[in-house]
This record gives sequence, structure tokens and C-alpha cells, in this order.
Amino acid sequence: MADQGNRRKFLKMGGIAMMAGATSGVPLIGHAGVKNLRTDAAALPRAKGPRVVVVGAGTAGLTIAKYLKLENSKFDVVVVEKRDMYSSCFSSNLWYDDLINLEFLAGHSFLDAAKNNNYIFFNATCIGLDRSVRQVYTNQGYIDYEFLVLTPGIDYDYGRIGITDVDTEFALRTTCPGGFAMPTEHVTIRDKVRNFKGGIFIQTVPSGNYRCLPAPYERACMIAAYFKKHKIKGKVLILDFSPEITIKAQGFHAAFEELYKDYIEWQPSVNITGVDVDRKIIKTEFDSIPFDEASIYPGVRASKIIEWFDLVDPKSPQKEANIDPFRYHVIGDPHVYVAGDSRPMGFSKSATTSNTEGKHVAKVLAATEKGRQIDWASPQTVCYSMVNGDPMEAIAVYANYIYDERKQAFAFSPDTKLFQKRDKEKGMAALSWAEGIYQDLFRN
Repeated sequence: MADQGNRRKFLKMGGIAMMAGATSGVPLIGHAGVKNLRTDAAALPRAKGPRVVVVGAGTAGLTIAKYLKLENSKFDVVVVEKRDMYSSCFSSNLWYDDLINLEFLAGHSFLDAAKNNNYIFFNATCIGLDRSVRQVYTNQGYIDYEFLVLTPGIDYDYGRIGITDVDTEFALRTTCPGGFAMPTEHVTIRDKVRNFKGGIFIQTVPSGNYRCLPAPYERACMIAAYFKKHKIKGKVLILDFSPEITIKAQGFHAAFEELYKDYIEWQPSVNITGVDVDRKIIKTEFDSIPFDEASIYPGVRASKIIEWFDLVDPKSPQKEANIDPFRYHVIGDPHVYVAGDSRPMGFSKSATTSNTEGKHVAKVLAATEKGRQIDWASPQTVCYSMVNGDPMEAIAVYANYIYDERKQAFAFSPDTKLFQKRDKEKGMAALSWAEGIYQDLFRN
């Protein structure tokens, strides 16, 4: 291990990956030479085995941390997360129509997860990475690692809807949040729904592979259900970049027509080119669309930490990580891994996908530590979409993935199953599914 003097010298030479802001537990620190940078060790117990540092405590990160210990009890696992309180993005749409309460989403403890599953939770912000000496830097000091796993999730990409100036982006983040990144966005959107006096409530659906493909349509249903229940004279206008609903189209169209004919309008093939926040106007290639309230989901990219750490796949339009798609390690570095929503494979960016993928990544690391390799295994995508609130009714999809050698890409496997007829059984299953994920992440 380099001594403290060598570390300071290395920092001055600019050998560390530095940053200036971030999300999902992993912001960064300016540039080399920044004053008052702490380069002493983080206040953590001495490692009792090969140390694996997991950055980001979402579904992927918490799954990997738990299953690393199950795969190899000698691993010394540290989860680094800037949030001190958990709240899930999955199932959050159900809160808008009071099908669940806030405790359902946020009543889970990082500390309990760590205690129950025998790893360390470290409430800190990741600020830099030096892969040459295997050290990850936080605002609480550096941590040596044998393996580093980055599970930082997504960031928004406002450039995809024509927003290139900081002032407009900031205004949109504040007044019309997308609702798929920070937990506080859900509070803001729910308050918008509760205080809505009528008119047009816009929900946008972005291009590309965004976090949870059916979720914007589910949210539209839950907001419309609230309007219908409380006799609010409003309409949810869905502005969809795609020419057709991305997944479960038949089930969503049936809900729009049969349940919310007076409350939902779906417009396909809408390419947003700008937003006038003050005048409440969305600009498209052909129209200017006024609105009264909105949740503007601009499109996603991998967390900016992937770019700031110089780990981006140059072929990825969403700036996802440059990793071996079958082994999950960064190309050329078998000690650094990326999983969850920042990986480049075209799997769904959703909870079960990250959970099942995380279990496989834990197996990969356990095998790697012993000098072995294991075969790639497909993650699973199980996704329920609530389309009615009273009674609770849902539609669903179960999917695996295959690698298409001809196209050199991953795709849904032929055994993918769509359940597009809404019913109460799937509505109850949606709640049980979420409870199962929480159980897996936070309990033994």
C-alpha cells in the first residue's frame, strides 16, 4: 500500500479519477490539486478477508452485497452510499393513488440490511478512484479494495429533449421532475397530483432504454385513477417518443380505453425539442403543447460517475460502462465491475432484473476470487404494472434474455410471457412481488 506522502504526490500528478457532482451515492471531487482533500484511510474496521467495495445501495448494490457474503463468507463487503435513508423507485407509482403508504416505500433500514446480512454499511459519498493502487476515495477517506463494484444507477439526460442550458434544466428538475431518480421527486409529483385543480397533466415517455419501460404508462393510470376517484376535471396527456407503447401495449391500451377514456390521452411519436418552463409549454417538431402540470421524464444515461471515472463504453449512446457483457468487469480491469442500470446490455432497467443480475454478479466475483470462471446466466425480468386502483388490477410480463450472435446484442428470449388481461390476482401479486424484493434486500 502506498504511504500517505506517496498518495499526496500521486494526487498532484493527476493520476486519480476526479469528479464534480453525482447521484445514487457517488458524486465526485473537482480536480487534482483541490484543497483539503482527505487522503487518510476511512474509519472502517480492518478487512478480515478480500475486501469488496460496492458503491451505490439500490436494488443491484444491496443484492450483490448480500449474496457476496452468501457465496463466500470470507469476503469483507463494504457498501458505500451517500443517502442515509432508503426509498424504492419500484412501486412508487402506487403511492399516487394511495394504494400503498410511504412506509411501504421507505420503511427499510440500510443498517438493518447490513447487520442482517453481515456486511458493512458506510454512509459516505464516493469522490474519486485510483485503479492503479485499488483505492476508492470518499468524503470520509479512502478505502482499499480487492474488488470494486459500481452500481450507481442512472442520471437524466436533458439534452435528449433539447435542453442544453443549465437554467432550464435546473427549472425542470425542480418544477417538473421526472420521478425516476431521487426519492424526493415522488413527493413533489404526488403533491402536484393532490393539488391539481384541473386541466392537462403531462407525463412524457423518453426514448432509449430508460428505467422501467412500463412505468410511465403505469403512472399515467395511477394519476388518472386519482382524478377519476376525486372527480377532478383533468386529463393525463402521455407524450410518447415511441410509435407504440414500449411493452404490455395491449393491456395499457385496454386500460386507457375502458377505464380512463375521459382521463388519459396517449400521443405517439412525439419528439420533444424544448420546454418553456415559465409559460408551461412543451415544444415538439410540429407543435407547442400547453400544460398545467407535468412530470417530464427526459431520457436516461448511466450515472455520471461512469463517465467521470473514464469507464464509458464508446459505443453506448447512453454513456453506459465499458464492461465484458458476460463477466461484468471493466475491460482490461478484472478488479472493477459495473452492474445494475449503468451496464450497457439492453436488459430492462428494473428491480427484478437488477436483483437477479446481482445474484449472478456475486457468483462471478466469488468464482473470480478463486481463479475460476462461470458461465453467463440471464437475469430475469418480472414486472407488474398496476392499471386500476379500485379494485387493484395489474398486468405483467415475465422475461429472460438471450444473446443474438448475428446481431451481437441481447434480446428477450422466446419464452417471454405477457399477461395483458388485468385482474385482481395480479394486483395483489404486484404488492407481494415488492414485499419479496424488500425481504431479499433487507432481511436474512
